[in-house]
Amino acid sequence: PEMIVLSGNTDCYQPSERKLQLTRKLLEVFLEHRHPVGIITKNALILRDIDILQPLAEMNLVHVVLSITTLNEEIRRTLEPRTSSAANKLKALETLTNAGIPVSVNMAPIIPGINSDEIFDIVKASGERGAHSVNYIMARLNGQIAGIFEDWVRKTFPERADKVLHQIMDSHGGTLNESRFGNRMRGEGEFADSISAMFKIARKKFLPPKKEIPTRYDLFHHGQGSQMSLF
Repeated sequence: PEMIVLSGNTDCYQPSERKLQLTRKLLEVFLEHRHPVGIITKNALILRDIDILQPLAEMNLVHVVLSITTLNEEIRRTLEPRTSSAANKLKALETLTNAGIPVSVNMAPIIPGINSDEIFDIVKASGERGAHSVNYIMARLNGQIAGIFEDWVRKTFPERADKVLHQIMDSHGGTLNESRFGNRMRGEGEFADSISAMFKIARKKFLPPKKEIPTRYDLFHHGQGSQMSLF
C-alpha cells in the first residue's frame, strides 16, 4: 500500500458530500483494509466522520490537513465563500486533535496584501488547538488562473490590486505563473523571504515541538472483498 490523499485538487468535504457521502464510503474502505489515508479540506463537515477517523488514527493510518487561509470572516466569504467559517475550522481542529487524530494546518494560499498579515494569528490559534504543524503555500497563478484572479482582485480590492499583483510577481521571478519545482510553493525574493522568516518565528513561539507519528503500512490486508477472491 501507498498513501492515498483525498482532495489534492477538489475538497472531499464540499457541500455535496453531505448528501452523496462519497468520502465517508471511501474512509470505510480504508478502515476495513487498514490502508493509510490523508485528507486535505477547508470544511468542518469532516467532523461527521470522526467515528471512522478515530480508529484509523489509533492505528497511525490517517493524517488530516485543515486549510485555514484567513481568520477574517469578511475576507473568507469573499475568497472562499463555500467553505466553513474560520471559527468552525478551528473548532474542527480542536475536536479532531482532542480525539487523537493528528491534524496539520496549511495556510494556503498566502496572498500579499490580503491575508499575509495573519501569519502569527493563524499559527497561534492553530497551536492553541493542538495542531501538529502549520505550513504555508505562496499564491501562484498558473495558466488561466492568472486572468481569473486578476479580474477578481481588481473588482474586489481595487485600491490594492496593483500592489497584490506586483508582490505576487516579485515572489515568482517577475511572473504570475510559477511552475518550477522547489520554488512554486514557497516563492523567492524579498517578500517570500520575509514570509518564510515570519513562519519560523511563529512556529517557534506558538507550536511546541511534537513527536513525529510514522504512518503504518504493515497493517494492510486485502480482506474478503479482494478482487483476487474471484479467482
